[in-house]
Amino acid sequence: MSWHNELSGRSRWSGAWLAGLLGAAIAPHTLAQGRPDVVWMRGGHANTVYAVAYTPDGQWLASSSRDWTVKLWRLSDGQLVRTLPTGYQIPALSVAVSPDGQTVAAGRFDNRVTLWRIDTGEVLRTLTGHTGAVNAVAFSPNGQIIASGGADNKIKFWNPTTGQLIRTLSGHTLGVRSVAFSPDGLLLASASADDTIILWNVATGGVVRTLTGHTDDVRTVAFSQDGTTLASGSSDYSVKLWRISDGQLLQTLNGQLGVVTAVSFLAGDQNLVCSARDGSVRLWRLADGQLLHEVAAHDGTTETVAVSPDGLTVASGGDDHAVKMWTADTLTLTRKLTYHREWVWCSVFSRDGQFLASASMDQTLEVWRVSDATTVQTLAGHTEGVYCAVFSGDGRSIFSGSGDRTIKIWDVDSGAETYSWTAHPNGSVWSLALSPDGLTLASGSADNTIKLWDLSSGTPAYVRELTGHSGLITELAFSPDGQKLLSGSNDFTAIVWDAATGTILQTLVGHAGEINAAAYAPDGQTVATGSSDTTVNLWNPATGELLRTLSGHTLNVLALAFAPDSGTLFSGGADWTIRTWRVADGGPVKVYDAETSGGVEYIQLSPSGSLFAYARPEGTVVVAFRYTRADLNCDGLRNFGDVDPFVLALMDPLAYQAAYPQCEVLNADCNADGAVNFNDINAFVALLTDF
Repeated sequence: MSWHNELSGRSRWSGAWLAGLLGAAIAPHTLAQGRPDVVWMRGGHANTVYAVAYTPDGQWLASSSRDWTVKLWRLSDGQLVRTLPTGYQIPALSVAVSPDGQTVAAGRFDNRVTLWRIDTGEVLRTLTGHTGAVNAVAFSPNGQIIASGGADNKIKFWNPTTGQLIRTLSGHTLGVRSVAFSPDGLLLASASADDTIILWNVATGGVVRTLTGHTDDVRTVAFSQDGTTLASGSSDYSVKLWRISDGQLLQTLNGQLGVVTAVSFLAGDQNLVCSARDGSVRLWRLADGQLLHEVAAHDGTTETVAVSPDGLTVASGGDDHAVKMWTADTLTLTRKLTYHREWVWCSVFSRDGQFLASASMDQTLEVWRVSDATTVQTLAGHTEGVYCAVFSGDGRSIFSGSGDRTIKIWDVDSGAETYSWTAHPNGSVWSLALSPDGLTLASGSADNTIKLWDLSSGTPAYVRELTGHSGLITELAFSPDGQKLLSGSNDFTAIVWDAATGTILQTLVGHAGEINAAAYAPDGQTVATGSSDTTVNLWNPATGELLRTLSGHTLNVLALAFAPDSGTLFSGGADWTIRTWRVADGGPVKVYDAETSGGVEYIQLSPSGSLFAYARPEGTVVVAFRYTRADLNCDGLRNFGDVDPFVLALMDPLAYQAAYPQCEVLNADCNADGAVNFNDINAFVALLTDF
C-alpha cells in the first residue's frame, strides 16, 4: 500500500492532531541566515578537477578543483548537493572523506587543510602549519589521523577532532605529491617529486623503507585492498607495483602516453585503474600486465581517478572541468557530473514558471524543467559566450544574445535554432529584454547602444537605435506597462527611455561605479540599480529622484530582482552573498552566504514569487524556495497556519497545489530527502518549533 493510501486511511493524522502535538501557539518564524532553502542545483566545476573521493557508503562523491571549491554530488541522480568554497582564488588541490562519512577534508593551495561537515557544509576547522601548498590529504582507516603532504617536502599528522598537530615527518627532498594509509592503518606511503616513495611507521613516524626505481616525479600511490601491494604512478609514464613486506619491485606497467596522475585498485586487487595527463583512463589486469580497456576520458588531462567502495564504478576528473562516472569492468561512461563548463551569466524563468534557461560562457544554453530539474534542451550554436537570454511570452521560444554579436531564437520543444541575425555588428550582445506584450525585443551591446526589434510579424524587424550611454549596456528591463525601458551601463548611469519614441525621460546619476544590474518593480513605482560601488539604489522612475541607498554588500552588486508584490528586493554580489531588502524602508531581511560561492551573477524570481533562481559564475544554477520548507501556505511564515496545508499536501498533493497555487513547487519535503511522506512529520514539527 502506498504512503498516499495509507495516510488517507488514518484520520488521526489531522491538523487538529498536529496542533495538539505542538501545544502552544508558535510565533512567526524568520528564515535563518546562511544557506538558501535549495530545491535543486545543477552545475559543475569551472576549472580543472584535481581530485575525487567517494563517501564510504558509495552514495556521494566529493571533488576538488582549481575553481576554489569542493563539490559534493549525490550519485543516485547525479545532483550537485552542496558546494564548499575554499576562498577567493584558493584552489582545492586534494580531497578525502572520513571513514564515518561525516567529514570531508581538502588540501589547499594556500598551505592549509580545511575540514567541513558533509551534511551541513559547516567549516569544522582549518589546519595550518605547512609552508607550501597541500597537495595530498588522507584519513587513517580509524579516522583518528589526517595525513597531509605539502610542497614544503613535509608530511603532517593531525587530530581531526581537535585540529592539533600530532607530528611532522621529514625525509623527502622535494614536494610531497600523494599520501595513502595502508588498510590496517599501520603504514603511510608518500610519493614525492624527488622520484622516491617512502613507507612510514604511523605510530612512531619512523621511515620503514624508501622505494626507488622511478626516474621522474612520483605523483600518486595507492595500497591494494589486502595491504600487500603498493601501486605508484610517475611522470616517467609508468606504473609500478611494489611488495610491501620487503619493498621489492614486482611489476612495471608501461604503455602510458602521459604523466600518471592517479592509481587505484579495483575490488579483489586483480585489476588496476589509472589516469594520465594524455586525457586517458586505463584499466590493467595485474596477473599478466595486460591493458584491458582505455578511454579518452577528458579533454586535456585526466587528473584523478577513484574506485567506488563496491568496486563497480570509477570516477574521474580532468582539465575539461568535468567529473565523469564509468563502469569499472569496461570503462563505459555512465554519467557526467557537470552541465555548464564555464561562467554562467544568467538564469531566467519562462512566464508560466515551468522552465528555466541558463546562459553560459561555454557557448550554450541549458533549458531545465523547474519541477524536477530535468534538462529539457541543450542549445548549442553560438560561437562565443552566451551573455543573456529571455523567453518569449508563450514560453515556446528563447532569445539569446552572445559575444558573437548575434541574437538567436530557439524552439524550446525541439531545441532547433529557428532564426539568427547579427544584431550589433560592432559589439557583443550583453543584455536582452522582452516587452510585456511580447512584441518588442530590446538588445543592449558593448557598442554602447540599445536596439529595438519588432516581433509582430514573426521575423524580427529593426525599429530604432537608442543612444545616450557612453559605456556598454549591462542590463535592460521594460516597465510593467511596456511604455518605458530601463537601461544600466558601465558608464555609471541608468536611463529611463520612452519605449515608443526612444526619448530619454530620466537619467539616473548617483552611483560611483559601473551599474551591473537594473530592475523595474512589478508595480512600476520603483526601479533598482546595483553597482560596483557595492550599493543598491532605489529610484522613482517618473521623477528620477533617488529614494534610498541600500548598503551591505562588500563587493560589486551583480544581480537584482523584485518579488512579484514589489515589496521585496533580492540582490546578489561578488561578495558571495544574496541579500533581501524591504523596498518600503530599505531594511535588510535576510542574508544568504552559503551556496553562493564565486558570487551571484543573476537572480530572477518565479512568476508566483515562491521560488528564486540564481546563477553562480563557476557554472552552477540554483533554484531555491523563497519561502522555507514547512511554510506550506507560502505566506512567508512558519506557524499554525501551515498545519492544514501540510496535512493536505501529504494526503493529496494535487489538491494542495490547487488550493495553494502560489506555492508552485510542493515544499512539504521538510526533511529534504526528496520525498513527501510520513518521514516529514517530525521534521515539520521541528521546523515549526525551531528545535
